[in-house]
Amino acid sequence: MLRDHPRRYDLANELHARPFPALEAPCRAAFVAIKAEADAANRDRGVDRAHLLALLDRFGATHPAPGATHHFVRLGRHHLKWESHTEFVTYTLFSDGVAERPFEGASFDAFPADWLADAPGVRLTSALIRVEGETHGDEIAPKLAEWFVPESLAVARVLDDSAVIASDFRIDAAGHVRFAVFCADKTGERRVGRIVQRLTEIETYKTMAMLALPRARALGARLGEIDADLVRLVGDMREGGSEETLEGLLKIGSDLETMLARSSFRFGAQEAYEALVRQRIEVLREERFGGRQTLHEFMMRRFDPAMRTCRAVQRRMEAMAERAKRAGDLLSTRVNVERAAQNAGLLRSMDARADAQLRLQKTVEGLSVVAISYYALQLAASLLYPVGVRVGATKEMVAAVLVLPVVALVWWMVRGVRKRLG
Repeated sequence: MLRDHPRRYDLANELHARPFPALEAPCRAAFVAIKAEADAANRDRGVDRAHLLALLDRFGATHPAPGATHHFVRLGRHHLKWESHTEFVTYTLFSDGVAERPFEGASFDAFPADWLADAPGVRLTSALIRVEGETHGDEIAPKLAEWFVPESLAVARVLDDSAVIASDFRIDAAGHVRFAVFCADKTGERRVGRIVQRLTEIETYKTMAMLALPRARALGARLGEIDADLVRLVGDMREGGSEETLEGLLKIGSDLETMLARSSFRFGAQEAYEALVRQRIEVLREERFGGRQTLHEFMMRRFDPAMRTCRAVQRRMEAMAERAKRAGDLLSTRVNVERAAQNAGLLRSMDARADAQLRLQKTVEGLSVVAISYYALQLAASLLYPVGVRVGATKEMVAAVLVLPVVALVWWMVRGVRKRLG
């Protein structure tokens, strides 16, 4: 028997970890996504689980397995689907039938108010989804005009005319985004569930991607200030530059690298969520309905500019960081060359001083020979004077005879000392 990889079954089950619900029209759904306010990716998942269990225990529902990232369970008259994602958790309540009053708050009121107040985070988004059965096209248009804002309305036939979906992606007075689904009579339960799931994913991933926009705007304002400082410092560099200019460039480079490091996760997540939004819309296979804009066209007009802004800010930061690095390298090279020239001049001046000291030393040596010879001559004359008296020589005569030998001897001794020191 072959031994299985320790994670073989976990990896295989991951492909089936988030099944689509099976929904029969007419029905409705209430959806909420909750995100930790700070450092959501590294939040304590145990807190999310505890919040889920608090809801399940109220209805006596079964608990998910330890470490589970999704759970589907009956909750009273409703069915609950819970999912845990990298930065947020989602709760979706599915209920049979639709209310007479479209998008009334009763569907969302199934979430206990005190339980929502204890949520470990803030509401990222919430939505009400109304799924109606067979509805003719001429009956859909008046409902859309009544339920949604016309200028923002996006409508499309999806999945080979299996349904018509609509939303204006606006937050209503109750704080929810509205979605309407009009199913054809041939549409199966699994397909209805997939459509509803795709709509909640589009809304959630769209909101998560948009979280990068405030960060991009704040960084854009800061980049404008940094750009002005960078232009000024580069201008100073053209005029000669200095170590103060180099320090300024290094500070700007450090600031930009810090900004890139702090924003890299948000911008990276924005790209991932943006790709998910596009993929979820693409799999719906939209077709135009009644001359209205599709979800793809809505996102192209409203969502894409925000995403382009985020990408532009990220590219601008990277480009400015590279500019600051190149300018710093150039100025650093110039400063190093100037320092090398200064060091060369200093060495030349030291050589000149050394030559002067050598000449002065030789002069001092000459004077020292004279001084030492004078005292040595006095001592030698005093020492040999008694001998000179015997031969009739005066003291001056003895000194005169000893001058050359004494001077020569002293000069030879001083020269020997200098050679030994050298």
